[in-house]
Amino acid sequence: MRKRFGELLVLDGVDLRVGRGERVALLGPSGCGKSTLLGIVAGLDEADGGAVSAGGATGARARLAQCALMPQRDLLLPWRSALDNACLALENQGRSQAEARELARPLLADLGLAEFERARPSELSGGMRQRVAFARTLLAGKELLLLDEPFGALDSLTRASLQEWLRRALERERRTVLLVTHDVEEALLLADRVVVLSPRPGRVVAEIPVELPRDACPRRELILSAEFLELRERALEAVEG
Repeated sequence: MRKRFGELLVLDGVDLRVGRGERVALLGPSGCGKSTLLGIVAGLDEADGGAVSAGGATGARARLAQCALMPQRDLLLPWRSALDNACLALENQGRSQAEARELARPLLADLGLAEFERARPSELSGGMRQRVAFARTLLAGKELLLLDEPFGALDSLTRASLQEWLRRALERERRTVLLVTHDVEEALLLADRVVVLSPRPGRVVAEIPVELPRDACPRRELILSAEFLELRERALEAVEG
């Protein structure tokens, strides 16, 4: 797959397959086309060469119908409550507001937000806002979740907490996931496979299977394990070239 913006070649010869139910993280230097690739998969743009499909759909509009995209910014509507922001995907599918709220409430509770469902975004912390955005993404009901640096704007402590939270959430809500991140540890904690792109124009230069006892191992113990450190070194070497 290839993508240009004018004279700038951003992606060139990207060949990537993500299996149903698999979680794949995209790593690479800034400007290598990770977010561009995610946008193309989501149907927000078209490639200039090669074939792209999502859930068997090939056209941009059809791919968009298969995917739920969570960008780095939460994009919550400031005049709506946490619950009603989470409900947006359901309302866009034609559900009434009352029905959407009933469907969304259990998920907000699972995400630790039951006491904040009436709060406006300005009353929520950054981590809470990201959880609302993730609830909205899940409630879209799509098989393929596209997560574009969902924790990139958060401080390191909040980010570590939400990485652990997202790891557990994805175990409960098993979906196909394509995650863009600059954080090697985040990629290894959340993904079944890490795909490394080269500097622009982006090409796949490494694929690293991640086989770690994530479910049974506390985060701190896991990231200090010999297996994790070895994978981290392999990923860093691939990113740094």
